[in-house]
Amino acid sequence: MRVLIVEDNCALLKSLKKGLVEESFAVDTAEDGEEGLYLAGVNDYDLVILDVMLPKIDGWTVLREMRTRGLYTHVLVLTARDTPEDKVRGLDSGADDYLTKPFRFEELLARVRALIRRKYQTKNPLLAVADLEIDTSTHIVHRGGEEMFLQPKEYALLEYLAYRAGEIVPRAAIWEHLYDWQDDTTSNIIDVYISRLRRKIDRPGLRPLFQTVRGEGYLLKGD
Repeated sequence: MRVLIVEDNCALLKSLKKGLVEESFAVDTAEDGEEGLYLAGVNDYDLVILDVMLPKIDGWTVLREMRTRGLYTHVLVLTARDTPEDKVRGLDSGADDYLTKPFRFEELLARVRALIRRKYQTKNPLLAVADLEIDTSTHIVHRGGEEMFLQPKEYALLEYLAYRAGEIVPRAAIWEHLYDWQDDTTSNIIDVYISRLRRKIDRPGLRPLFQTVRGEGYLLKGD
């Protein structure tokens, strides 16, 4: 999943990016509202984490402008103010969730996961495709009761396809959701990870779940 963090506190920004990358997220960052609004408009993010007090354009203005432009990416607002009035203002401005500083990273991560589940219209942290089970809170994957050990990018790709199970997912969409704009990896790496997942998930004797639709993309199909 791909996340944009808009935060002018460099130490917090680096800390949040490091933590989310370790959780298999692709992360873009912006240190002012102007850059954040631009990035939110040109990339397809699964979530935007948006500070309120920002240089150039404040977070409330960024949020209102996003909604005015028809950008409906889920937004988690960060603020140092915790009055009821500020919370109401944030939610009424189009925020999907609100987190007051200081906060524990574990709480932010839980809210991030919940908002991503909401985007893909599921409340269950356990994704199931046939006999494949993916626990999005622990990143533990089982097939037929047997645990599968995946590398971070393998997990990220599997999770994304599972959220979109039954859909043909174009290569471009996979690329946009698994890699940040600074990543210089070639697009062929997607084929590499698909091949690795097939070897681990679609083992001999098991019904294949992965399908390649020539010229269109990839499909994770259950029943």
